[in-house]
Amino acid sequence: MKPSLVLPLALCAGLACATASAQLKPPPDAAKPAAPAASAAPAPKAKSSADAEKEAAGKLAAQGWLLLLDRKDWGRAWETSSSVFRQTVPLPTWMDGIPKVRADLGTFVERVPAESAYKTQLAGRPDGEYVTVIFLSKFDKREVQEVITTVRDTDGKWRVTGYSTR
Repeated sequence: MKPSLVLPLALCAGLACATASAQLKPPPDAAKPAAPAASAAPAPKAKSSADAEKEAAGKLAAQGWLLLLDRKDWGRAWETSSSVFRQTVPLPTWMDGIPKVRADLGTFVERVPAESAYKTQLAGRPDGEYVTVIFLSKFDKREVQEVITTVRDTDGKWRVTGYSTR
């Protein structure tokens, strides 16, 4: 099995997971409800310009952080990550784990952001401002999805709080 590193955020909660809900059918003798008015279903919420700006800032922070990994600047990547990341992942653990994950990938070739989302809530995390970005990344040994979650940290800067490959 290829090594993978998931740090320290359950990233699935931020972007790629959805819960299914069962639909219950009324008993056959139940009265049929009236058809809902056309305005009953809310239209999908459009991104505000402020949210779009936050998403862009979080994505930019993620891209910059990934450049540090591409240069094998593991220590600087850890130093520039969020305060929660640094508290959750001790430096020795990071310095031991991340080179193994990246060695399995090989040399970086190219990376394209595939999707991103701005959220104020993530499962298992305090309310805050988060941007999760999925990158389609090509390395000389294999192609992966790199999932990066950034958070607006206590100093107001966007910083990485989660990283995984799949």
